[in-house]
This record gives sequence, C-alpha cells and structure tokens, in this order.
Amino acid sequence: MTDTSTAGPDDGDRMTGDGTPASTARMRRRAGIASFVGTTIEWYDFYIYGTAAALVLGPLFFPSVSPAAGVLASFATFWVGFLARPIGGIVFGHLGDRLGRKTALVSTLMLMGVSTLAIGLLPSFDEIGTAAPVLLVTARLVQGLAVGGEWGGAVLIASEHASKGKKILYGAFAQQGSPAGQMLATGSFALAATLPEADFLSWGWRVPFLVSAALVVVGLIIRLRIEESPELARLRRTGSTSRFPLGELMRGAKGMVALSIGACALVAAAAYFKNTFALSWATTELGYDRSTFLNVILISSFVQFCTQPLGAFMATWWNPRKVVTALLILELPLFPLMFAMISTGNFALAALGMALATLPHTMYYAILAGMLAEAFPARMRYTAISLSYALAGTMFGGTAPLIGQSLLSLTGSIVPVVVYSLLIVVLSLFTARAILRRGPAPDPDAAPAASRRAEAV
Repeated sequence: MTDTSTAGPDDGDRMTGDGTPASTARMRRRAGIASFVGTTIEWYDFYIYGTAAALVLGPLFFPSVSPAAGVLASFATFWVGFLARPIGGIVFGHLGDRLGRKTALVSTLMLMGVSTLAIGLLPSFDEIGTAAPVLLVTARLVQGLAVGGEWGGAVLIASEHASKGKKILYGAFAQQGSPAGQMLATGSFALAATLPEADFLSWGWRVPFLVSAALVVVGLIIRLRIEESPELARLRRTGSTSRFPLGELMRGAKGMVALSIGACALVAAAAYFKNTFALSWATTELGYDRSTFLNVILISSFVQFCTQPLGAFMATWWNPRKVVTALLILELPLFPLMFAMISTGNFALAALGMALATLPHTMYYAILAGMLAEAFPARMRYTAISLSYALAGTMFGGTAPLIGQSLLSLTGSIVPVVVYSLLIVVLSLFTARAILRRGPAPDPDAAPAASRRAEAV
C-alpha cells in the first residue's frame, strides 16, 4: 500500500490554479480557520472579564468600599491577568518552540476554558468573605497565563503555513479572533443586561462565563485536527530547534523585543480604553445605561470585524511601512474625536465616534501579527512574539482602564486620558516603522534544508 501522507504533486495530488498542491491549500485553509476559531474563544473569555469588571465585579467582590474605589479595585484585578501574560508567553513559547505550535495551542485553550468557567461559578463576597476576591484574582491569573501563550501560537500556526509573501495576510486570521470574541462577549453581556437588576447581579452576569465551556469544546475539536507548522517541522528534521529559546532571544534580539513591545502598545491599550474604561466612564459619569453603551461597543466590534482584514490586504499589495505610517497618523485625530463624541451622551454620535477611531488601529492590528512573525527567526519565534505581545499587554493594555480611571478621578477631566492615549499612538508609530525598516529576520536554520534540496536536484 502506498503511503500518501507525504504525497506531493508527483504522487497524483491535484494542483490548484496557482500551482499549489490541493492538499497544501487545504492545510493552509484549515490552519487559518483553526487559528481564527481558537483565538475567538480565547478572546471571548478574556473580554467578558473586562466587561464584568466595568459593570459588576466591584459591588459583588469589593462591596465594602465606595463605588469609585470598587471600580478601581475591579480594574486592578483586570490588570492581574496582564501581569501573568508574560509568564504565559515564556512558558508556552518555550513549549511551542521546543515541542510544537499545536501542543501549546491545545494547552492554552484548555487552561483558559477551565479558569473562565471557574470565574462564572465563584461565590460573591457576601457569601464567602475575603476568599471571594482572592479566588477571583487566582482565576484571573490563570486566564492571563493562557492568553499569554495563545496569541503567538495562533499567529504562527497560520502564518507559518502561508506561501511566500503571504505571512501578513495569513497572520490576520488570528487577529480576526479579537473582534469576533469581542462581539460575542459584548453581545452576551448586552443580553444579560436586559434582566432586572437583581437577577443580573445574582446570576445573569455569570451566564457569559458558563457558556465558555461549550465554546472551548468546539475549539479543541478544531485545533486537534490541524497539522504542525511546516517551519517547526523543518526545524525538527534538521535538529535545529532551540533548547532554550528565551536565552537565545535575550542574547541576540533584545532590541527587536523592545521595538516589538512598542509596536504592540497601541493595539494593547486601544481595546481596553474603548471597551473597558469607556464603558465604565459612560455608564457611571455620562448617564448611558448598560445596554445602550454595550450596543455602542458591539457596533464598533462589528466594524472592526468587517474592515480589519483590509489592513493585511493593503500591506500585502503595497509597501507595509507606508501603510502602517498612514494608518497610525490617521489615528491621532480620531482618538480624541471618539472621546469627544462619547461625551455628548448621544448614542448615535458615540457609536460613530467609536467606529471611526476603530478603523486605523484595527487595520494596523491585522498587519502586526505577520510583521512580528517575520521579525524573528523560526527557532525562537513563538517565544519572541508571545513575550513581546504579552509585555505590551501588561504595560499598556491592562493598565489602560486603571490609568484612565485614575486620571479621570484625579482631574475630573477626560483630557489627560486623551493625551495619554495619543502618546501611545506615537510610540507605536515610531517602533513599527523601525521594525519594518529592518525587514524580515535572516533565518540561518533554513540553510541546511535548502542545501539538501539543491543537492537532491
């Protein structure tokens, strides 16, 4: 019997219109879909916590302090998840670089599912006292570990299956999971928020967390069917996998890690300025009710889902550095406009302002994944991009609601929050341009395989 597991074009594998074997094309599509579905579920789990932190966790888990202090305390637990993300990036990055992208991705999805389900089942402070916030923080830490290792693997399982010149385009599959997860998270809370206040506080807020269990099962089934990344498989064949990728990264690529953190800063902060800080600000200071402003966020997430891939297409067809520069410069006037339109208290203006501000940074977000994947050699790539993205999340994402609320409470004005957000835009603009100016990282590990192919010919 003929072994068809490694069949190529000479073994009867049908060719597609662009000369790619049909089996390879199927594998690429499957990797892209698995990347998208898995990240959707992971981001759904992570985003529902941010929504709950803005709406309900303060009074349930920190009832002994004032409402404003309760919001700050719940935002502090929100940040705890970001503190754990670099550890998750290191642990699962090491696993992904040593044992395989698929192994790490299955592990992160299971870990995220268990921790999210646990949050949905937690008793409140009134039921078990101080143990409640302690358990909440613990579950949030586990969430952070999982998402810290998720993003890098999802990006690589898609981008490393891509054909030459298509890494940015395929990396965008993973990025689509963010708006899809946000829509699911916001939609689930929008439905829960229609319940009477007493029902919402007692059990309604828990439903989005409990639904996660079913989503995780679906995600696991899909991820278990994907094949390992071709680049990781090549490293295994040539014996070139890294024994200690973090050590190699710190010895030879610290500067690129620093640039990558800066490039990720805007996308890390923008989501939580809009979806967590703005939600709290709008519902406590500006008079929006919960359902109304959740619908504002839902509209912006839908806009993101529909328009975000355009960034990847633009960077594939045209000069990526010019595209990134144009997008981030456009963000400079639109972020202040968003805050100004939200402050009117008008639903239509708030939705329009948030949708407009969403366009540039989310199209940039579509480019970011493939851009970072090309910046590091394959043998340390999972660790490198996971750690960079996780550190940016810790420094700029998790702190965004906390710093925003602190600035608002100290000054009574939204202006300092706007200024802070613009500084982050400028940081990402300069660091992203620097990465793209350097171009793709040379990959010396590809040389032995290339030499053997030449000799065989």
